[in-house]
Amino acid sequence: MTREPRRFLRHPAVAMAGAVLCTGMATSSPIAFATSADLAAQERRVAELTRQLEQAKRELAAARKETAEAQTRAEEAEAALERSGAAEASDIELGPLTIGGAIRANYILGSYKGGGDGPSRGGNGGNFELDTFRINAALDWDNVIGKLEYRWYDGYNFIHTGWLGYRLDDASQLEIGVTRKPFGPGPYGISESWFFDQHYYVGLADDPDLGIKYSTKLGDWKLDAAYFVSSEWNGNGRSLDSTRYGYDAIRWRQTVDKNGNVTYGAMDNGFEERNQFNLRVIYDLSDVAVPSELGISLEYGQLKGQRVDNGSHWAASAHMINHIGDWRIASQITRYEYDIDSNNPWSSDELIPMGAYDFAWPVATKAWIPAISISYLKETPSIPWLDSVRPYLEYSNIVKDASDQNDSQLWILGAAWASGGWYIYTDFAYSDGNLFVGNEAANGGTDNYSSVYGVGDFGDDGNNEWNYRFNINFGYYF
Repeated sequence: MTREPRRFLRHPAVAMAGAVLCTGMATSSPIAFATSADLAAQERRVAELTRQLEQAKRELAAARKETAEAQTRAEEAEAALERSGAAEASDIELGPLTIGGAIRANYILGSYKGGGDGPSRGGNGGNFELDTFRINAALDWDNVIGKLEYRWYDGYNFIHTGWLGYRLDDASQLEIGVTRKPFGPGPYGISESWFFDQHYYVGLADDPDLGIKYSTKLGDWKLDAAYFVSSEWNGNGRSLDSTRYGYDAIRWRQTVDKNGNVTYGAMDNGFEERNQFNLRVIYDLSDVAVPSELGISLEYGQLKGQRVDNGSHWAASAHMINHIGDWRIASQITRYEYDIDSNNPWSSDELIPMGAYDFAWPVATKAWIPAISISYLKETPSIPWLDSVRPYLEYSNIVKDASDQNDSQLWILGAAWASGGWYIYTDFAYSDGNLFVGNEAANGGTDNYSSVYGVGDFGDDGNNEWNYRFNINFGYYF
């Protein structure tokens, strides 16, 4: 406080003004005029500094927002490493084309019996087997972009992704082909685990379809809009229409009539997805104590009946992702309905055949799905053989409308381990109503509908029993 007055008195403009006052000169003199101009210049300088300060504040806020967005993107990329093949260090680059791949093996121990006519994502308890081999390619040539991924499993294979697109100047992007439909808080819904959450098993997470998708960003808003002419095509496998990656409404072979008479070899029936519209809007709150992404997703589409009447389906979802330091909390609540007539082969409008991974199974037509995932990303620079580990706890449930259908609950406790080109999942799943954890039907095949299938896990869940499965998935990306 004592130094400021002395510095003020030493200012040339102040000294000159004092001299003018002492000599009694008029304020209109040349010296007085120079003093006024000097003060006006200082006022302009102060105004300019104030403007620069406000600009700096805006730039600082933008930098903080960009940092938060970068952290979000990094965490999402880390969570998606296994599925997207993000270990780019060993990818092969051929001009604008980048080629990579992955090979995965799986170890299973638990209630899940697997094998035989069960789903193909695993084997008998305590079994170790090859899971997946895949080749993927990415194109980036000026503004022309694209992705292709094809997968091989034991006894079947299918396309996962195949689209060409164009990157627009306003941070927008257009994709045409087999591309993931925009639904839920991220590419894989809320989940970080190898099993996903229950949204995946009713076709509402990580589901590629054939169509066109537009993505853009407007300030803090992210928008995705898409039209799909159909689901992706069936691959090569044993099933009639279930050799695909994402769960879709499908056609299958009826093996039991309304009176319970077995009729193996009957003609196929069911549904094909047509003319589907998707819209997703996400608002990014980054410059707050808890950076968050708040969003809604909407879906409507038609169902083309095969020896059954046509139908339709819709879904609506509210979702959120919160970041607290290295913690990530993802939550979602969804309502979905498949509207079909009661004259279907299983004499009910409460079940619809859906399929993926070369296996068909009935799914409840109307339900709510609450889901939540809590995870923590731990970087490990002090451990030479480990880059990071992400432990997580997840819960999801298919809460069905029909009074005679039991809910399908799924708990997952696990961790994802990253080291160079390796990405390994260690999961303990506990479920009452997820076919890939346990509760396997006693009869039936990969593409047949039988009376036993009426108690299917994603459908009625008539067994209503809790099962466990310990699963380790080893993935190497090249």
